[in-house]
Amino acid sequence: MLNIYDLKEKQEYLQEVAILTEKEWGKYSSKEEFYKKVENKILKIKSNFNNIKYCKLILLDDKDLVGFISIFPSDGEERKDLSPWYATMFVKKEFRNKGYSKILNNAILSEAKIRGFKKVYLKTDLVNYYEKFGAKYMQDLSNGEKLYYINL
Repeated sequence: MLNIYDLKEKQEYLQEVAILTEKEWGKYSSKEEFYKKVENKILKIKSNFNNIKYCKLILLDDKDLVGFISIFPSDGEERKDLSPWYATMFVKKEFRNKGYSKILNNAILSEAKIRGFKKVYLKTDLVNYYEKFGAKYMQDLSNGEKLYYINL
């Protein structure tokens, strides 16, 4: 059975989420550096659990982690004037192409509304992906990604 949870309430998945995040988006040159970054990621996630502009939702199929998605206060160095950010949509390879990203998307946008946000921002180098979730193009960023917003 599929269920969405706030990672804050299911911290037994924290290490797996941190490992997957670091593998997907991290930069590291050794196993030691990788595991140090995972430890730092866990501490960063925990330190943000009570931040209104931070949320990490996980999707479980019974007890198996399917994927996760986040709201961040900021995302990178570009456009620090914008907040909050829709970020880290991730579905494990074995669960892809089954509509789970739509479930994660709907859950995080619903959570953003509950938290009182009128708009969320996202950046990506994917072409024609987030538009299906209502994302509207804003501008090209200096790092080669495109900036979008989603009205809630």
